[in-house]
Amino acid sequence: MRRIGLVLLIYSQLFMLRAAEVIEADIYVYGGTAGGVAAAVQAARMGKTVVVAEFGNHIGGMTSGGLGATDIGNKAAIAGIAREFYHRVAQHYARDDGWRFEKRDDFLKAKSGPTPPDLNSPDATMWTFEPHVAEDILFEMLNEAKIPVYVQQRLAQVRKEGTRIAEAKMENGKVFRAKMFIDATYEGDLMAKAGIHYKVGREANSDYGETLNGVRAVTPKHQFAVTVDPYVTPRAPGSGLLPFIQSSEAGKAGQDDRSVQAYNYRLCYTRNAANRLPHKKPANYDPARYELLARYLEALVAAVRKPKLDEFWNPIAMPNGKTDINNNGGFSTDFIGANYDYPEATYARREQICRAHQNYTLGFVYFLATSPRVPENMRLEMQSWGPAKDEFPDTGGWPHQIYVREARRMISDYVMTEHNCRGQTKAEDPVGLAAYTMDSHNCRRIVKDGRVENEGDVQVGGFPPYPISYRAIVPKAAECENLLVPICLSATHIAYGSIRMEPVFMILGQSAATAAVLSLDSNCSLQKLNYEILRTCLLKDKQVLEWRSGSR
Repeated sequence: MRRIGLVLLIYSQLFMLRAAEVIEADIYVYGGTAGGVAAAVQAARMGKTVVVAEFGNHIGGMTSGGLGATDIGNKAAIAGIAREFYHRVAQHYARDDGWRFEKRDDFLKAKSGPTPPDLNSPDATMWTFEPHVAEDILFEMLNEAKIPVYVQQRLAQVRKEGTRIAEAKMENGKVFRAKMFIDATYEGDLMAKAGIHYKVGREANSDYGETLNGVRAVTPKHQFAVTVDPYVTPRAPGSGLLPFIQSSEAGKAGQDDRSVQAYNYRLCYTRNAANRLPHKKPANYDPARYELLARYLEALVAAVRKPKLDEFWNPIAMPNGKTDINNNGGFSTDFIGANYDYPEATYARREQICRAHQNYTLGFVYFLATSPRVPENMRLEMQSWGPAKDEFPDTGGWPHQIYVREARRMISDYVMTEHNCRGQTKAEDPVGLAAYTMDSHNCRRIVKDGRVENEGDVQVGGFPPYPISYRAIVPKAAECENLLVPICLSATHIAYGSIRMEPVFMILGQSAATAAVLSLDSNCSLQKLNYEILRTCLLKDKQVLEWRSGSR
């Protein structure tokens, strides 16, 4: 199946040679994320011409970039093209050739218990998968719909005619003209170039009457479990702070700031020696940069806490002996405080930030595998891991997508808030459901009361799936009439923490494309589209718009 993607990549590269080329379509999707793919596929299935332009060399975003442990909330809330994707994942792993390094039943029993699911059943879904499998399936869906994909497309400017986007011009000179535009990037670049108002950072609780936004008074999870001195010379503030600690003040609880929840890379590692790359020492590696980690480990040992490796990262089992490794604990793969510039940065600056995150993570892993200050049991265990050599071959086994958990967030006529998540406010024009916990990773690592402390983590759930407003994916009419924003949608920091899941982005991508097609057919702006017509079409295409108690 990898040849499918290769064909499109070569096709795209050939067209890039014609720098002045003008590409026209009914609908232009900027961003080859899974949400962007869902949008493009839906538009094509509804009979419109559509083109996808992607900044990088890959499609799928985080879905194919290492996040194989799908964040769900409630599987019954996921339908339409999103569910079709997870059904295709099940079909892949139902075949014997889907298992090279592991037996299917062993994996499924470990995940589901003694009675594994039947992956051959008509409605089977599978929610854990290898990165290359996800990208192959997404390319398969694009190829079936005959959708052209252009890679290495860096947005330079957007030309508008009144309140409508007319064209998007790339840095390489290529111009994309369309009647409708969909921004399916994690960053909201098309939205920003089109002059749409947006927010970066955390709102104050008082802005929308929330309780979980802004600076947190207490951050109990993913926290340092014992006291660790933050200063270069212990107990000497004048000596300066250790690396990876910020000098900002603790701040007032609930106040707004510009900090952005931490990014990381979701690592696809393995312990299978036949498919394992060695740990790579990063460029300019200096173990002294990880003094904070060393002190933390030593403080845990002194407190007789017997630290274990899985307290410092979270390896989630994927098929064929691989992982999706996420952040865990007080010091882990999240590079806290290193991403504030990213949402509004130039492409060159973003590349620097991504490289810094990569070097930080490689250094973190290398330190744990080699430093004599790491307990021997942890060192030996880390030495048994390594990147899966059959994943991300063009980037040396490193994920091609940094996990942009949050960047720009549009400000439209409807802002999704904590009240929507808790069911206290209900959107009356739903285009999909969100179901995940209100989840923010840490935003800062600071000094508080003479000790190092992480700040910003929130994990509050316990509510049923809730509707996302159509108005939250459409800008204000005065700003743009033909743009949809299904990923950097209108939501507060804490509500976005619940919405920002890959299946939801696919759901919203499909709904955005449906609205774009119906607006074209009705010859009206997106803001004037008859919602009942949209609702009827979404339901016909098997979207779930309302949660009924007892749904499974």
